[in-house]
Amino acid sequence: MFTAETYLARRAKLCEKVGQGLMLFVGNIDIACNYKDNTYHFRQDSTFLYLFGLQVAGIAATLDAETGEATLYMDELTMDDIIWMGPQPSVYDQAAKAGVSKVLPTSKLSSVIAANINREIHFVPTYHGVTTMRIAELLGKSTKEIESGASVKLIKALVSMREIKEKCEIDELRKHMAAGREMHMAAMTMAHEGRTEAEIMAMVSRMSLKNGGPVSFPTICTVHGETLHNHGYPNTLKNGQLLLVDAGSESPLCYATDHTRTSPVGGKFTDQQKEIYQIVLDANNAVAAACEPGLTYKEVHLMACRVIAGGLKELGIMKGDMDEAVMEGAHALFMPHGIGHMLGLDVHDMESYNEVLVGYDDEIQKSTQFGLASLRLGKRLREGFVVTDEPGIYFIPALIDKWKAEGIHKDFINFDALDAYRSFGGIRLEDDLLITRHGCENLGERIPIEIEDVEKEVNNNRFNNI
Repeated sequence: MFTAETYLARRAKLCEKVGQGLMLFVGNIDIACNYKDNTYHFRQDSTFLYLFGLQVAGIAATLDAETGEATLYMDELTMDDIIWMGPQPSVYDQAAKAGVSKVLPTSKLSSVIAANINREIHFVPTYHGVTTMRIAELLGKSTKEIESGASVKLIKALVSMREIKEKCEIDELRKHMAAGREMHMAAMTMAHEGRTEAEIMAMVSRMSLKNGGPVSFPTICTVHGETLHNHGYPNTLKNGQLLLVDAGSESPLCYATDHTRTSPVGGKFTDQQKEIYQIVLDANNAVAAACEPGLTYKEVHLMACRVIAGGLKELGIMKGDMDEAVMEGAHALFMPHGIGHMLGLDVHDMESYNEVLVGYDDEIQKSTQFGLASLRLGKRLREGFVVTDEPGIYFIPALIDKWKAEGIHKDFINFDALDAYRSFGGIRLEDDLLITRHGCENLGERIPIEIEDVEKEVNNNRFNNI
């Protein structure tokens, strides 16, 4: 946990922003995997972590926006709990770490809510059905009312706070980037014929766990990088393929890393692979060079798209005016996603609240254009933002066939040239950037990314006997 003063300051600031009413925060519970006592890995709700820091299942809290009083609802462990879990700090000791002096049994929460039922009660959107049902029961409403009734005022207040990372958060992120680097370098050295995606995924998970936490999201480890979120691991690697690994680690305080690297199986890129890889790398570097406070991430996204379109035109894959091509969305055949998203306690930070409320504002509206509609973050960058920088180029046969058959953007795409790329796959390169006063910095030591450095790392066989 951070210091008690950190959580006290956050809650005081939140009360000031919300102004009126009672805020209700329901922590996560243990979720059964296949029977009651066999549960999934417990991970506390990120909002609860941000405001209270406690990794305890089944707890809740209220925060009075008018008085600033915080109350935790926790139960002391039973002897049975101690037998199975060992001695644990008392509820008062745990509350003190969060800067909370008032603790009530969880059974008292319903009466507290009932006593305040005529006040405005704020809560954030839910993502677990059990949490939805618990809040519905407390408030005497239907689950549908809870699903649509989250407090926009509370969401906007939390977004305005969480999007600017405090020094303690930046230190935690920066420190844990070493875990993400180790994960990806291990994956690179295992990119050899005969290895399986499952073996490499297991090594990535191992590296994360030994550095203090599980992976921060389901690892993407695939020789079919053209599938953007490929979470299966059935394939055995063959020389000449590309291995795309999109993976992150969760720190002991639950902050996420998120990187992607694409490596040549066998240790040598083909000339065709080098050409596409270099375009993606140029776009990645251009984003890092451009990012600074005041620039919208939508502008950064479109700039990266122009780099990609320009590179593809040089290869004869695209044609015409590339500024116009990007404006019309023709490049999205090859990059149908956004350039990045916020990063923090969640790998897509705060997106459980509402993607539009997190990534957009009154000035910058979310687009409906294919490709650009997938940009999660479009608003102006501010000092203290942590964002991902993840351009990519993908050759998706089904999408190519659809566009060709329907003549979509035929003035900008040389469809005949794409026959040579149908089995190419995809390349994505992702770094984590901290927006600073005058620009940005790559958090942690950069994972090898230049063509020669990646080839060298693949040929480092230190994991080959594992």
